[in-house]
Formats: sequence, structure tokens, C-alpha cells
Amino acid sequence: MLLSDEQLTELLKKINILDDKKIEEIHEFTKNSGVGFREAIIQLNFISDEQLGITIANYLKIPFISLSKISIPEEVFHIVPEKIARKQKAIAFARDESGIKLAMADPSNREIIEMVAKKTQSKVFPHLASERDIMNTLYIFKKDIQKSFQKLIEKSEKNLGHDLPVSKIVDLILETAFYDKVSDIHIEPQEEYALARYRIDGILHDVLQYPRELNDRIMTRIKVLSRLRTDEHLSPQDGKMRFEVEDSFIDLRVSIIPIADGEKAVLRLLSADNKNITLTDLGMSDKDLEKVSRAYTKPFGMVLSTGPTGSGKSTSIYAILKNLNTRAKNITTIEDPVEYRIQGVNQIQVNPKTKLTFASGLRSILRQDPNIIFVGEIRDSETASIAINAALTGHLVVSTLHTNDAATTLPRLMDMKIEPFLVSSTVNIIIAQRLIRKICSMCKSVVKTTLDELMKNLPSEMVKKHFGIKNNINIYKGSGCPVCHTTGYIGRLGIFEVLEVTKEIRSLILQRADSDVIIAQTNKDGMSTMLDDGLDKVAQGLTTIEEVLRVTKVAGM
Repeated sequence: MLLSDEQLTELLKKINILDDKKIEEIHEFTKNSGVGFREAIIQLNFISDEQLGITIANYLKIPFISLSKISIPEEVFHIVPEKIARKQKAIAFARDESGIKLAMADPSNREIIEMVAKKTQSKVFPHLASERDIMNTLYIFKKDIQKSFQKLIEKSEKNLGHDLPVSKIVDLILETAFYDKVSDIHIEPQEEYALARYRIDGILHDVLQYPRELNDRIMTRIKVLSRLRTDEHLSPQDGKMRFEVEDSFIDLRVSIIPIADGEKAVLRLLSADNKNITLTDLGMSDKDLEKVSRAYTKPFGMVLSTGPTGSGKSTSIYAILKNLNTRAKNITTIEDPVEYRIQGVNQIQVNPKTKLTFASGLRSILRQDPNIIFVGEIRDSETASIAINAALTGHLVVSTLHTNDAATTLPRLMDMKIEPFLVSSTVNIIIAQRLIRKICSMCKSVVKTTLDELMKNLPSEMVKKHFGIKNNINIYKGSGCPVCHTTGYIGRLGIFEVLEVTKEIRSLILQRADSDVIIAQTNKDGMSTMLDDGLDKVAQGLTTIEEVLRVTKVAGM
């Protein structure tokens, strides 16, 4: 490490980037999010990644390089093999008669300097580059999956008599998905060809087209890795597989179904990083975080997370369970499927073949002396009834439900034949959420607009609340670059509405009030809607208005 956290703090204080209040905020952020001190400074927008690198380089009197702003010749880039470049966080970016210029996250690393000098018989000039910039550059130079596939086919054709390397093709699809931070891989046959598609930040992209006749063999390979029946082609099958890449293992959930043109597979990548995410990482505001903390620290009652599939409900619940998980408590879950293992928590997998359903599993859990119960999803009246009774008899029950927003959750429970007095007595809080894409920090730029322009798509009072009354406004967007697949977005964060069940809300539940009346009361109580929270994140420069509208209009706002 070039500078310790203490040295970096003193340096940034000296140039008026940090003060005691900001330092306290950084320490609180690192404690809640698990990220390091330097990453916290950048994530809190106290200084940009590039500016931090320049500041450290100037202090140490080392030249600084921003790799994203230069063109690197391919033959120079490959001086340091990719695996070594990732491990050592170093990239060769220029070469002339004087020697090799080497971008390094740690220019004091003699091992990589000596390796490059020995390999090239040239003098090496170390330059400081940010770790994020180095990793982004490595990602950009990662070969296009379609080209890599073509090379595998060509190599196979040259070696006459050798079968197509199906295992290598599957490895290529999985490995590229890992580097692209893909959440789901779709492998689907079409009428004339087959496709591999990646869901990145919630949006599907076509990434690989290959001969349709190859699809059956790819499916067989996936079935073998997932321990599924290779002779079954007419029934759906579900399984799990594990894939090793870069000295780490990725778990994948596999679903195969027969469709008109053959068999289609969807592989969900279960990133181990997700189970370590906090509600702060997800983008929950301090005000909402306080409400949620108040609800889940009660010894009984219900905490409900709502939203469609893929809205981040499970991640939010795991973040809550992580905070509740102590040796003094017995936490038991019933899930379908168990996505992430939590140390010290008893996790049960739903299994319809053995008649282990949410309802029957929940009954059994109640005989296991639990303090906290997580029910993966309340799907029917029977599960709802048992969960409500568990919350009523001294247990904290955490669960998810499919509703459009927080307010419609309460009538939904009553539709499941739960008496209003039971709902009002047990539900502590309802968290509704969606995931929106974040603007790519590598191509982020300012866009000038006006209040009138914003009011064409948004309520005027909401625009004034978040952007003030000045007519000219600066908002942000990503112009598109290789790092973000030219989309202008990279990564996601949540937008939330948190409905705390107050005395007034309880009274409305007992009156069987519909969701419109409940929404009117939550507005009086000062609850921020998802649209509100989204516009707050637009004002902070984290996302775009188009992205907030895309997600909240789906939510019926």
C-alpha cells in the first residue's frame, strides 16, 4: 500500500477535501457497507477516482496515468498476460525507444516491474493508475464473445477429426458472463439459429449467435454440470451448478424448459457479493433506514418486502437478516430456493416432492423454538395465515410479497382471507422497491435542462421539491463508453418507499380502507414514494430521469 488510511486522511485534510464531519461519515459508511476507506471516499462523492489518484501521485512525486483517456496498442497491452495483470493490477500502456510505461495500482511493486523488464529487455517506467481504471481497462480488452466463439470453431475445423469444443463454448459463455457482471444467462434456440443473451443491470442483450444444431449439445453439457437428466427433453428441469473462474467459485441456478424450437436454459448467477450488501449499499435513505431499523429490532411482528421478480427483495431481506444474526437468536428460514448460505442461520429448502411447502415448513419451524423466521414468499392464504399467527405469538417474521407498491400490500393480505384486526396487529413495516441503473462514472456528463421540460413528464410540485425553482437545471447522463457497453449505465441501486404502520394506518386497516385511502394517509405522514426517492437520486447525479420513469411507470405511478 502506497499510503495508509491515516496518511491519506491527513493529505486530504491538508488540501481541504476532508474535515472531521466527513471523516466521521466515511467511517460510518465503511462500517455499514464493508468497503475500504478509499472506496468510501469515492462512493460518497468527496473526490473523484481520477482526482484521488492525481493527488496521491503528486504527493509521492510519481507520474499519474488515466488509462480511460488514452489508446493502448494491443501488442503493448499483451506484454503483461491478462491473469498476471489482474492479480498484480498492472498494465503496460506505452512503449518507445526509452522503454515500457507500466500503469500500476502500487508502483512500489518490484515483482511485476522486474518481470516486465526481464521479459522485454527494456527499462520500465512505473506510473500510478487507480485500481478501478486498471480493472475497467482489462475488461475493455476482454475479447468479444462472438469473436472468441468463432476462433474456437476455426481451431476445431483445422484439427480435422476433432469434435466441436462444446465444453469450451459453455466455459466461454459462463466466464464472459462473470466479467460482464451478468445476473442471468438465457440460452435459447430460434427457428434458424440459437442465441445466448445476458441480462445486465436488468436489461437483456443478445451476445452470441451460433448454429441451431449446436444447441442440443450445449444443453447436454449444462445438464451434466447441473446433474440433471440428459435423456429428458419434454419436461422442465431445475438444478444447480458451480463454476470456477479466477480462483473463486460462482454458484448458478439452472432452469431448463422445452419450447417450440428445442430446449431453453436460464442460468441465474448467484454472486457471493450480494449477501454482503447492506441497505445503505442498496441506496436506502437515512430516513427510511431509521424506520426499517426500528421495525426489525422489535421482538415480534412482520417486516414485509414487496416488488416484482428481480427488484432486489431478497437482497434487502438478507441485509436485514445479517443485522439480526447473533448467537443469542435462533433464525430459521424457509426459501425457494436457498440462494445464499448465511453462517449461523438454519435455512430450509422448499421441496414439493416431499410435500415440504412454505406452509408445512412454516408449521415445522414454529416447533423449533425460533426467534426470527424468514418466509421466502407469502404465496397463498394458508402461508399468510400461519405467518400472521407466528408474528402474533411473539416471533419476528420477515417475508416477501408480490405487490406493486407498499400501500396495496395491506388490502392484498386481506384478500388472502386474513382478518383486518390481525393485519393491523402484526405488520410493522412494508418496504416496496425497484432497481434502477446507475450512470456510468467513466462517461458521466452534465445535461442542461429546464423546469418546464421536466414538468412535461413529472408533477410540477415534485420537480420543484427536488430541483428547486431556478429554471435552468443541471442533471447527468452517461454518454456511453466501452466500459458500460455504450449504454451510459453501469451497476444498479434501489429506489424505495417504506410504509411504517402507524396508529392512523392501523385504524384504516380495521375499516378495510382501499389502497387509495391508505396512500393519502401515507402522504400526510410524509412517506417518500419510489418516484420521490428516484428523483432524489437524479438530483444527486446517480441516475437519469428516463431510468426513474422507466421503472416507476411499470410500478403504476
